[in-house]
Amino acid sequence: MTGDQLESTRQALREAVAHAERASELARLLDAAQAKIADAERVAEELRGVRELLSETEERLEAANAAEEKLRKDLAEQRYQAEVARWKLSSVQVARWSRLGDAIKTGRSNPVRLARGLRGAAKPAKRPTAPKRQPVPRKSGDKTAVPGASFQATSSVRTVGGRSVKLKPFRVPTGPNTRPHLTAAVIASPHGEALLRYEWRQSTGFTPKDFARVLAAEVPHLLLVESVTEGPWAQELCRPGQGLRALLSWCAERGIRTVFWHTGGEAAGFVAAARLFEHVVTALPKSVGAWGAALAAQEPEPGRRAPSLGILPFAIQPRVHNPLPLAGDRFERVLSLEELLPGHLSYPDVLTSYRWPVAVDCPPGTEPWRMAELAACGTSIGTEPDPRRAHLALRQAYASGTMTNKVDDLLDAIGLPSGRATLNISVIMIDRGDLDHTLAQVAPQKGVVQLVLLSDVPDAAARARAALPDQVHVTVRRPDPGLTTGGMLNRALDLCQGDLVAVMDARDRYGEHYLTDLSRAFLFASADIVGKAAYYAHLRDVAATVLRQPSAEYSYLPDVAGATLLARRTVLRGIGFADVSENWADVLMRQCRADGIKVFSADRFGYVCLRDRDRWLLGSAQLVDYGPADPHALI
Repeated sequence: MTGDQLESTRQALREAVAHAERASELARLLDAAQAKIADAERVAEELRGVRELLSETEERLEAANAAEEKLRKDLAEQRYQAEVARWKLSSVQVARWSRLGDAIKTGRSNPVRLARGLRGAAKPAKRPTAPKRQPVPRKSGDKTAVPGASFQATSSVRTVGGRSVKLKPFRVPTGPNTRPHLTAAVIASPHGEALLRYEWRQSTGFTPKDFARVLAAEVPHLLLVESVTEGPWAQELCRPGQGLRALLSWCAERGIRTVFWHTGGEAAGFVAAARLFEHVVTALPKSVGAWGAALAAQEPEPGRRAPSLGILPFAIQPRVHNPLPLAGDRFERVLSLEELLPGHLSYPDVLTSYRWPVAVDCPPGTEPWRMAELAACGTSIGTEPDPRRAHLALRQAYASGTMTNKVDDLLDAIGLPSGRATLNISVIMIDRGDLDHTLAQVAPQKGVVQLVLLSDVPDAAARARAALPDQVHVTVRRPDPGLTTGGMLNRALDLCQGDLVAVMDARDRYGEHYLTDLSRAFLFASADIVGKAAYYAHLRDVAATVLRQPSAEYSYLPDVAGATLLARRTVLRGIGFADVSENWADVLMRQCRADGIKVFSADRFGYVCLRDRDRWLLGSAQLVDYGPADPHALI
């Protein structure tokens, strides 16, 4: 064997040994990895056993609590029955016949004692008071509250300039919700909860220790977690722990969508927790770039996909941000934002404060969502109260999108159904000889899906279709001269297809935002019929503009003007219109009162009642101006 061959053989041997050593090392590493996997499986099995044991323990604890509650009720009932027995015995003892018997028995051998006893027995004696059932006492530390009660306003006193003012707190509604088919488990601040709680059936109040038991009662379709800094989940969100990971694993096993909602603080402080969710949304558009960079900086954990990124901004919630007033008049003073919202107020108390003063002077830099919430509550923003400007700001706050609209976008983005009830409108109008004027009142209105027009003009259908947007379905019928106004309205009502039905008077003038403003009331008022009891009227014979019942805005009243009627179609069909031509609206309102149907009066703007003369209007309203009404009413 030559030297080259020997060296080649040695080199091959060295490489073979090296390969063997690497193979041995790989085998060792594989054995170690398999051992770790086995240990992990063992730990996971132990963890499952612990979870099952914990679940069983919680069930036993719940059963024990139920048994304890039953024992407390039984004990309370026994105590009550014992008090009733003592009361009956005392009642018998103080009865006159019983006292007479005792006197006769004790004075049988002593006439003086007998006479004295009979005189005493003859006097009236006070009977003992019957006992009342007392509430079952709760065990010490039991803080179970009535559902919804913990979210009600609690502070009824405000202090301004050293003066204490007592007011009646705004009652936060407990329902209904927009999407009853959808359940969401939500971890949120009081502000976030107020914005979301009416958008679906909402589960809150669960903790890292009891979420599996609480959420199992109604498994949600969605988990939404806000970037809270207080409460049982705050630490989990700053540094993801076993509680958060267990919650997200529980959701993953059940196919529940998970969304992290950033509403404040630096993105870097929550990015570790946010990576564990399927979707990340932020309420702060300026933070989208920071979130994109933070999520792209690291690879997702094994088995997880990088979360999607979107926006869920703060927006007004019509159920709580609305112009429904507090009891009594507004505080006649312009307040600074600091005076209006001292730091100690809870969010339900903030909702009360929003409605309290005539105006609020907000400094530069005030958050846009705060300004929108104030405006949506009908409060003037500025250094002096201005109802017209306040109404425009309210309209703009709603037009910029409600929380319902924002949640629609969120659900569409994460693949959940966003369907909900609509407020499409059918309009009924009886042409009174000026078809162009009639159509001009309907054409600019938003939300109209159908016009039911009663007109004897030969080409009324063609002219109506030309004047109205393409999406509005036009139904034209000739008025029957043998029918009353109520009869014609009933026939027109049978043709309506919208969720709401509006009756508009062709003699009057309606602003372009009339139906938008009026239908908004259905988002926050619990009424089936909406209209205007406060409105402007113009009398041509004296060229005067008057305002009827200015204090009747945003209130539940016995009646509203018939020419401003907007009602739920199903309710209106159930009532029907009376077979009369005059005062049909008065008869309809009387029927509503008889049937217990709520009627709500909205704002004073967007409508003008036009008459040549009307002594009743002139005598029941306050004079506004000698001149046209449009500058006052149509804004």
